[in-house]
Amino acid sequence: MEDTSFDRSRISLPLEEMRRFGYRVVDLLADHFAHMGRGPVGAKAEPGRILSLFDGDPSEKGRDPQEILAQLEREVFPNNLHVDHPRFFAFVPGPNNFVSAMADTLAAGFNIFNGSWFGGSAAAALELGVVRWLCRVCGLPAEAGALFVSGGSMANLTALVPARHAFLNDRVGGATVYFSDQTHSSVERALRVIGFAPEQLRKLESDREFKLPVEALRAAITEDRARGLRPFCVVGNAGTTNTGAVDPLAALADLAAAEKLWLHVDGAFGAAAVLSERGRAILPGLERADSLSLDPHKWLFQPFECGCVLVRDAALLKSAFQIKPDYLRDVHRVVEEFNPCDYGVQLTRSFRALKVWLSLETFGVAAFREAITRGFELAELAEGELRARSGWEILAPAQMATVCFRFGQDDELQTRLVDAMLRDGYALLTSTTLRGATSLRLCTINPRTTEDDIIETIKRLDRLARDAKAPDSL
Repeated sequence: MEDTSFDRSRISLPLEEMRRFGYRVVDLLADHFAHMGRGPVGAKAEPGRILSLFDGDPSEKGRDPQEILAQLEREVFPNNLHVDHPRFFAFVPGPNNFVSAMADTLAAGFNIFNGSWFGGSAAAALELGVVRWLCRVCGLPAEAGALFVSGGSMANLTALVPARHAFLNDRVGGATVYFSDQTHSSVERALRVIGFAPEQLRKLESDREFKLPVEALRAAITEDRARGLRPFCVVGNAGTTNTGAVDPLAALADLAAAEKLWLHVDGAFGAAAVLSERGRAILPGLERADSLSLDPHKWLFQPFECGCVLVRDAALLKSAFQIKPDYLRDVHRVVEEFNPCDYGVQLTRSFRALKVWLSLETFGVAAFREAITRGFELAELAEGELRARSGWEILAPAQMATVCFRFGQDDELQTRLVDAMLRDGYALLTSTTLRGATSLRLCTINPRTTEDDIIETIKRLDRLARDAKAPDSL
């Protein structure tokens, strides 16, 4: 029934209705965080069924917000994969936290503009403080700069623009870029967007450990120079999505310096691990990157969207992006002020830094450090459980909280096991391809995952594999 007690055209609710609606939302979220591990890991809906639920026009006269929430509970929230579930091991999980979710609510509710100091000085100051801390954690110098963006894809793109600007003066003809076959697809997409043709990209075969081989890279650079081309950038990985492999960053930095190339490190997945002792031990050379991507919505446990781009020299980032239109003359009058819009693509920006700051202050850096370490340990536990069972082959040992494996030699069986786990609902992992073989892959970065979760997941997976009765499974 239509509520006529207030003027809907003002796009607002009465005070008590706002409170009732807001309290219900908070209750839903609190229940989700407190009890998510008791339920299934989520569901992938059938297109024919789910599309029809939302194919109509919006309500003309409006609906009761409580009724709409009930519809969301019934039709939307159950019909997604719960990437924050403690037994969601697929892709790279998104293990957010309640405090950061509330920070997003505050940022959206106060609708803080985080594009300029003029429009949001406290927001700009807080973001600057958080990104400077991230630069220090990664070992970058005082003149480094950083910016919050939507995620790793935008971070990679944003980092490669100052590389192009500083080293090529934005003229990409004949320039070449080097990376391994394990590099995330967002790097190729970013290079395409900023003007590079496929023939300018050198995707080198990774070594046995799925890392970028330095000597093969050196040879490719030498060959391209002999052909009159312009090698200008190397992309290294601080934790690949496939296996968690870390490229030899220190050696890449040496080669980049000798060849006068820009070194970008895609650390969207693994760079945040440098906060822990385990992470620092496997990330030497990270501090020598010219630019670096990092995703707090992965291993710093933030809600989507929360990526970050870090550049060794903030002046190069600003030089690549700053434009001063007439309508922003008041924004640029005071040079000491930090205007985030000068360092990236967006002018209109949300207050992404708030959730990182609020959760760090609430839980403490030590808690994040311990949670990252637990991610390493859980993947090693999973590897041990698999090695203790016959029929399982480890294709990539546990590293960066990731382990890759398969049951028998039947590629199709691995795919069927993913589908079987999705139907079972207890846990979920996904597959990839390594050296032409289909591999299962398990990623354990969620700090709410327990050892029992890992052990029971492997038990169920083992049972499903043996029930499949693949001819070569024994």
